[in-house]
Amino acid sequence: MATLGTNANPRQRGHSAIDFKSATTGVASRAMRNELNRMVEGVEDPQKKKQFKAEMDSFFLLFNRYLDEKAKGQKMDWEKIQPPATEQVRPYSSLPEAKDTSILNKLAVLKLNGGLGTTMGCVGPKSIIEVREGMTFLDLAVRQIEHLNSAYNVNVPFILMNSFNTDDDTARIIQKYANHNIQILTFNQSRYPRVDRESLLPSPRSENADKGLWYPPGHGDIFDALSHSGLLDKLIAAGKEYIFVSNVDNLGAVVDLNIYQHMIDSQAEFFMEVTDKTKADVKGGTLIDYDGTIRLLEIAQVPSEHVEDFKSIKKFKIFNTNNLWMNLKAIKRVVENDELNMEIIVNNKTTDDGTPVIQLETAVGAAIKHFRGAAGINVPRSRFLPVKSCSDLLLITSDLYSLEHGKLVMNPKREFGQTPVVKLGDTFKKVANFQKRFRTIPNIIELDHLTVSGDVWFGKKVILKGTVIIVANEGSRIQIPDGSVLENKLVSGNLSVIDH
Repeated sequence: MATLGTNANPRQRGHSAIDFKSATTGVASRAMRNELNRMVEGVEDPQKKKQFKAEMDSFFLLFNRYLDEKAKGQKMDWEKIQPPATEQVRPYSSLPEAKDTSILNKLAVLKLNGGLGTTMGCVGPKSIIEVREGMTFLDLAVRQIEHLNSAYNVNVPFILMNSFNTDDDTARIIQKYANHNIQILTFNQSRYPRVDRESLLPSPRSENADKGLWYPPGHGDIFDALSHSGLLDKLIAAGKEYIFVSNVDNLGAVVDLNIYQHMIDSQAEFFMEVTDKTKADVKGGTLIDYDGTIRLLEIAQVPSEHVEDFKSIKKFKIFNTNNLWMNLKAIKRVVENDELNMEIIVNNKTTDDGTPVIQLETAVGAAIKHFRGAAGINVPRSRFLPVKSCSDLLLITSDLYSLEHGKLVMNPKREFGQTPVVKLGDTFKKVANFQKRFRTIPNIIELDHLTVSGDVWFGKKVILKGTVIIVANEGSRIQIPDGSVLENKLVSGNLSVIDH
């Protein structure tokens, strides 16, 4: 009688594990394809059907890649990861000064406008949060481009890549710029189905299923979305050759002639702006040399045992600002030749009804490896002023900066270039609470570090200097009186100063 041997050939056992994974992958792939086809067939409008099919085909390629990588257990070899070589990252200070402003006529500017303001307690697109002098992120960006067009007599179009979450609101809001000296173009990034983590089938059952069952697949989708929308061809036909892409909430991402001219002169197809890492930036993606190729490494790709290495400021000194310069014809080439193979970021989520799902996303910076002459440009920190929280909002609404044509300019009275470290607690998390708790924004020209925790309220014309830590214990309230000057102070407990 045959028995199950315990000493089977290990090579055969390895093969059978791979065969099993391959078979499982094949089943999951076919099941997904059938579900997507069924959803496509359910769309009656021919134009809508064509667009939906293109999106589902792109999603299916991404899903298949995810299955393959999962089956093969493909990961980056940590031993091959090195900091970028000198020629792969160029210091901004080494770039020649550009004089020819006519090159701006060949440029388009694009802001990534897919995110909502929910983390800051706001409804609608993040780009419509008021950030300075009654102006929103969008207002400031429009003012910058309008100034470029007027000052240099050029025509730089302003493009917004929206998501299905922000498209309707953005379309209404941009009507107010109708009489401005600016051409505003919009297009939507793709809408992909969330995937049930257990069944590996799409969460939505039809094209018009609930919004919560779909997701925008990260800004790496920019290439497919630009192409599918027809906008890529329109820009090229209009004589545009380059595009400057950045996050809509990065107020430091303004058009820079020196970087742009260097791109033209060096015939590079892709530049990524990076800046020096501080302890606040340890989770940011970094440029690496991998087998002689420049690549973007995100923290999500790092094996758990190497996360501390990744965060090290000694080994990886720079991080990606997501300010990117790209050649439009090169984008067309890599899309048409199906060259794009960006690392997949698996984002685990839970639907409203508690079902675990996955979202497969990609980052635009990961495409750097597909472009000729690609390099990083190490820029000053002033080109990276993101507003991710109300702590950031305090900095950019303060006297640290002034506004010039929609651009934030550091106050010359600030003697050291670094911005202060600001950590506001949960009571300041939402914009509405932030606005209530500061009667006016404090003077922080000489501030190094501010930590605020608990039920704290600031009066008018408060001045903060050096290191200031204010902690209201649970059940206590701290009221900082009008005109207070706090320098190198720790305030804790319960404090309320009342004028008699």
